[in-house]
Amino acid sequence: MNIYLDYAAATPLDARVLAAMTPYFQDVFYNASSSYLAARRVHADIEAARVRVAHWLGARSTEVVFTAGATESINLAIHGVMQRFPDATVLVGATEHDAVRLSAARYSYGEVPVQPDGTLDLRALERMIDDKTVLVSVGYANNEIGTIQPLATIAQLLGKIRQARQKAGNQLPLYLHTDASQAAGYLDIHAHRLGVDLMTLNGGKLYGPKQSGVLFVRAGVQLDSLLSGGGQENGLRSGTENVAAIVGLATALDLAQAERKEAIAKQSALRDELQRQLTDALPETVVNGNPKRRLPNNLHVSWPGVDGERLVMLLDEHGIQAATGSACAANRQKASHVLVALGLDEAHRQGSLRLSIGTPTTPAEIQQAAQDTIRCVKQLQ
Repeated sequence: MNIYLDYAAATPLDARVLAAMTPYFQDVFYNASSSYLAARRVHADIEAARVRVAHWLGARSTEVVFTAGATESINLAIHGVMQRFPDATVLVGATEHDAVRLSAARYSYGEVPVQPDGTLDLRALERMIDDKTVLVSVGYANNEIGTIQPLATIAQLLGKIRQARQKAGNQLPLYLHTDASQAAGYLDIHAHRLGVDLMTLNGGKLYGPKQSGVLFVRAGVQLDSLLSGGGQENGLRSGTENVAAIVGLATALDLAQAERKEAIAKQSALRDELQRQLTDALPETVVNGNPKRRLPNNLHVSWPGVDGERLVMLLDEHGIQAATGSACAANRQKASHVLVALGLDEAHRQGSLRLSIGTPTTPAEIQQAAQDTIRCVKQLQ
């Protein structure tokens, strides 16, 4: 039995999404910027997809920018703001994805610490925001430990600081960006309820196509574009539109949001059963992240004294595909910055494992995965 438990890394393409995309690969191949009728119809399909995405964001369609994935969306958000305000500063959460951290590192920036459960330290954030801070980037839900951030509370804090600035005559804007790549399949992404100015979405995490993304840009937020060319996407993302990916992303988001209550109920029950079996058989198991405010499909655990990389390889031999949080993919010797930010000691960091559940996961797979994981951990202890 081959059991996939790495849905936080990639999701398979939903058959309904593929069906929606298929016409645009061959039959409806026209360039949406052309002037003849067939091309105008393709352009209309793009705009219809934009309206559908805007619906879930509680936004205007003009606030939706299609991109080639979350990394591009994040780069457009951060560089787009910071290039307009090169003397300003940007703050990011210490557990953010490298696309956020490395983009911010090109400017004057700071990393806001988190609590041991991965929740942003709001007092530290308030202290770190100064008169030159123009952007704060906080992920909605962490890709490694699943912790969900209190975005609305963070937005309220930034709102108070904006008001104080205005009274003091400081006209520098203060924007809030969130990477919602992991969250969009499970959480409310209504941008105005959350109070965010910029939001990143990723189709590849939604059972949609890889290399498809969205950046929500609240009306009034001005960005510098990263690409020069034909001026597509309101001048923010030049290049011939990937219509199949755009339609696929919109379809995937429709399905994810419409079916998220069912997904939450099913996947959280499977996650809890997996956690119960692991902790019952291995009492030394440490569950990382916030035990309540976490994604329903995420289980991140540590076993001190176990080599997480060896555990992942051993599980793979048993047909179980999972991920370790003990090292980044690019450099095995570099500890996960997420686990370092949590304050975990080296033994806990090196012995960590991320198991993420998806729509296709079955109770039988959870039962088998639990048994094999327990066996493999004991073998490595």
